[in-house]
Amino acid sequence: MPRVSGTRGSQKRQTMTEEFEPQIIAFCCDYCSYAAADLAGSIRMSYPSNIKVILVPCSGRVDPVYLLRALEEGADGVYVTGCMEGDCHFVTGNFKAKKRVSYIRKMLDEIGIEQDRVQMFNMSASDAPEFARVAKMMTEKIRALGPNPLRDR
Repeated sequence: MPRVSGTRGSQKRQTMTEEFEPQIIAFCCDYCSYAAADLAGSIRMSYPSNIKVILVPCSGRVDPVYLLRALEEGADGVYVTGCMEGDCHFVTGNFKAKKRVSYIRKMLDEIGIEQDRVQMFNMSASDAPEFARVAKMMTEKIRALGPNPLRDR
């Protein structure tokens, strides 16, 4: 049987993509988004199990280094969730987080990594459906992007 150049590699890549289950880190503020995640779990809402939630006192306390380190350590995606804009328990924490996430997204774009791997979302403590929606949406987005290019290093 004649060998067609490039066929074998593309079949292998397609199989890897179909089997790819992204690992995603979610930094959730204690007052709102973590409460939404907790509520989603309490009322048994389904959302992907590949989301690893990290509790932080405020989204404004998420240092840009944490986002980069998560990617460097092999996470395929990272997102920060905070209180609704204007309702932060620490007044401006979520605005600081938004600026930091924006900065990291620009940095990733400059070095050739998809900026959509890092996101920021706002939600209230009672918004369990929003937490589940964001988790599903991030999983689908990261699955479409494929594995983190830094994972192989």
